Amino acid sequence: MVQNPPEGSQRILPYLNYSDPKAAIEFLIYAFGFKQGLLLEMPDGNIGHCELQMGGETLMLAGEFAEGGLSSPKALGGVHASVVVYVDDLDAHCERARAAGAQIVQEPEDQFYGDRTYRA
Repeated sequence: MVQNPPEGSQRILPYLNYSDPKAAIEFLIYAFGFKQGLLLEMPDGNIGHCELQMGGETLMLAGEFAEGGLSSPKALGGVHASVVVYVDDLDAHCERARAAGAQIVQEPEDQFYGDRTYRA
């Protein structure tokens, strides 16, 4: 019998599609400190599925899948979603991302609702 969700899985998982998933994986690991988990490479060399972890949570990603209606931000001409990640030292995390080449679109700042955030 299928277990839904799988043992140890969170119930909500962000799934992002990229035009170049290999480059996205490398960048997300380098710039934001994710750790690579499961990686399924297709026979043609494309990434069929990848799981990246941080703090016990999982982010999933893959290449574009036109047949399934899944496009990358590049194909859409903009982003259609965002992912919130809580980290222990937000300012250091932002500087790491900046040093790795991430485009910081909102500098670290305290929000009225009590969080400290930045956007990249």
